[in-house]
Amino acid sequence: MIYELAHLPVREDRIDGFRQDFARVEHLLARAEGYLGHALARGIESPDVFTLIVQWRALADHTPGFEASEDHCLFMSGLQDALSGEPEVFHAEGAQFAARRGEHA
Repeated sequence: MIYELAHLPVREDRIDGFRQDFARVEHLLARAEGYLGHALARGIESPDVFTLIVQWRALADHTPGFEASEDHCLFMSGLQDALSGEPEVFHAEGAQFAARRGEHA
């Protein structure tokens, strides 16, 4: 499993709208081959930057998989008006998040 970490710079005047835009297009991400889950988090030190964390089964599911798809074009075009710059995308290998304290079997 891999993690995609995408830093999405958002125009200050579109931060609330960005959340609504994301809600309208996230189903395109969720139906991609190899998709395992995602989270969208707003920056604390930089509140105009959101981080999208996506769990993929394998790197090939994200790139070239999803990135080469029509759904990716629709996903990005749905967010484009709110972005103030190009997203920065990183990948990392990893396992599932660890269980929270007290939730061990």
